[in-house]
Formats: sequence, C-alpha cells, structure tokens
Amino acid sequence: TPRTCTTCRGLGVVSRSQGGFALSEPCRDCLGKGTVIDSPCPDCLGTGRREREQRIRIPPGVADGQRLRVRGRGSPGERGGQAGDLEVTVHVLAHPVFDREGQNLTITLPVTFVEAALGASVKVPTLDGTPLTVKIPSGTSSGRRLRVRERGVPRGSGGHGDLIVTVDVTVPKPSDLSPKARTALQEFAHAHPEDPRTTLMEQMEG
Repeated sequence: TPRTCTTCRGLGVVSRSQGGFALSEPCRDCLGKGTVIDSPCPDCLGTGRREREQRIRIPPGVADGQRLRVRGRGSPGERGGQAGDLEVTVHVLAHPVFDREGQNLTITLPVTFVEAALGASVKVPTLDGTPLTVKIPSGTSSGRRLRVRERGVPRGSGGHGDLIVTVDVTVPKPSDLSPKARTALQEFAHAHPEDPRTTLMEQMEG
C-alpha cells in the first residue's frame, strides 16, 4: 500500500536554498510521485506495470523496415492514465531463392546453352510451392529478364506484384564435357563461325 512520502510530505518536490534563492527539485525518495511503497510487488517492483508478450498480425506484403502500430498496447499511463501504443518495426529475413524489388519477386534461373539457343519451357519455383512453367524464347542471352504477371508479393491495395525471372546461361566446365560433347561443340563452331567482338573492334577503330 502506498504511503505519503515523509520527505516531501506528498508534494513530490523539495525546496532547498542556494545563494539566497529557494530552488525546487523532484524528491529523491519518492521520485516525484509523493508516495512511497515500502514492500513493492515482486512482479512490477511497485511500478504497477509489467511486460508480457503480445501476438500481432503481420499483413501480407509487408516491407523490411515497415512499422506497425497496435493501439493501446503500449505502456500504461501513470496513475491510471491511458496506455500508449505498441510500435513494431518489421525485419524481413532473406529468402534462399527469391529477392524483392518492392512488391516484385526476383529469381535467377539457370538454363543450359542449348535451352537458351533453341528455346525451351522450364519450371520455376514459386512462393506457394507450386512450380510455374516459363517459356524461354530461342536466342535468349544471359541476363535477360522475363516477367510473369501477378506472381509476386501481395499489394496492400489489392493484387500482387510480378515475378521477375533473370536468365543465367550456364557454361559447362571442361571436366564435365564428354568426348562426344566436346566433338559436337567443335562441329558447331565450324558450322556456325561467328565473332561477337567484331562490332566492338569496329567501334574502337571508328
């Protein structure tokens, strides 16, 4: 049970003289409250407040660093005052497969040289676990970005962002090439002689 502080007599402030002036300052015994609790509650230490966990709902499509506010779930006010709000800063953990650009999801898709040259239909993972078939146009170069509409992160205003697929053409290592595959590549080089650096050299000479 709180009792009146004997030092400040319940005023919460004490006066002291300094150089002919009377100065008031908060009472150090009751910390300006005017009352003292001799045997404080072991849970709240006499403050009347204690911490507890609060389950909150994370909205779909939340961004890293976004702040959520829960009304009335902050610290209670002093002496029965209105409670404040609980503010939560969201930190979105990195995904092992997907990255984000706003509400768009991005993924790097490895394809073989043959798939990039001749075109192919390949499966791409999605967030909901259902693979999605994406068509790789013939002649696709490494770094090309393909867009799949409405397969990204949900938007707060409705709908979804897009899934951006970046094509990464893989080149086999020499140790992975069989003699037959090596011969086939050499035959391709003879059948399709091409110098992709011709334009670069012409620009330098110009």
